[in-house]
Amino acid sequence: MDIKVLGTGCTNCRNTIALIEQVAKAKGVAVQLEKVEALRDIMGYGVMSTPGVVINGQVVHAGGVPSREKIEQWFGA
Repeated sequence: MDIKVLGTGCTNCRNTIALIEQVAKAKGVAVQLEKVEALRDIMGYGVMSTPGVVINGQVVHAGGVPSREKIEQWFGA
């Protein structure tokens, strides 16, 4: 599963990455996690508020840290 976290490195962005890593590990899901910090790249996804999350090329979240429950849904919980 290819996951990109879009953001400029703020605390919410770092917390989003950590939470995704925790849930993926707990679920035994292999993920390739990438941090996208360039504003041009973030805007390319149409995300206007960060952090944003892109899974396999599709934006699934934008603006604020996603809840643990929401992340679990992404992994088919």
